Amino acid sequence: MQTKTIISNAVMAFLILSFVSCSNDKPAAETATVTPSVPEMPPFNGYASQAEWGKHLVTVGGCNDCHTPKIMGPQGPIDDTANFLSGHSGKIPPPQVDRKMMESKGYITTADFTSWVGPWGISYAANLTPDSTGTGSWKEDQFIYALRTYTAKGLQGNRHMLPPMAMMPVQYYSDDELKAIFAYIRTVKPVHNIVPAPTPPASAKP
Repeated sequence: MQTKTIISNAVMAFLILSFVSCSNDKPAAETATVTPSVPEMPPFNGYASQAEWGKHLVTVGGCNDCHTPKIMGPQGPIDDTANFLSGHSGKIPPPQVDRKMMESKGYITTADFTSWVGPWGISYAANLTPDSTGTGSWKEDQFIYALRTYTAKGLQGNRHMLPPMAMMPVQYYSDDELKAIFAYIRTVKPVHNIVPAPTPPASAKP
């Protein structure tokens, strides 16, 4: 009788151990925590290409306000898309204003939003298109240096940019954003336009 009880207990223990072992041997797929897949964002801040991101930055940054000439539309001046980002036209004469009076009072005026008159003299919006008269020969690092340091044409030792560009917070763009902007302006239509050199203040000594 005692022997039967021992055998019975042994069989019971074996069955219990077998059950526990089987319950712990579930496939890894059943016990692993499933992590939901997250779609990868395109590398250019959500845009399909570096140039597309740059186009967005140029648009929201208001670059067209000064660097694209204007034509008169039904509701007032609009961008001249045929000369997109080509800067101040060399064919347009400087604004006819009393510059000495303006400079003495600190006034500022503009013509076509591409040329600006103030105490610094007359400044003209640059041609940003990839033409030889624009940024055609520029390198990426030259473009970044120009906007980081407000140096005309991005050439070391060159003059400081004049208003209104000198007033723009472009130095706060990240390197990646500036690279995207540069990539975009390489894609726009080249426009041959020689922008006039800045004019010194009327009150400047000869």
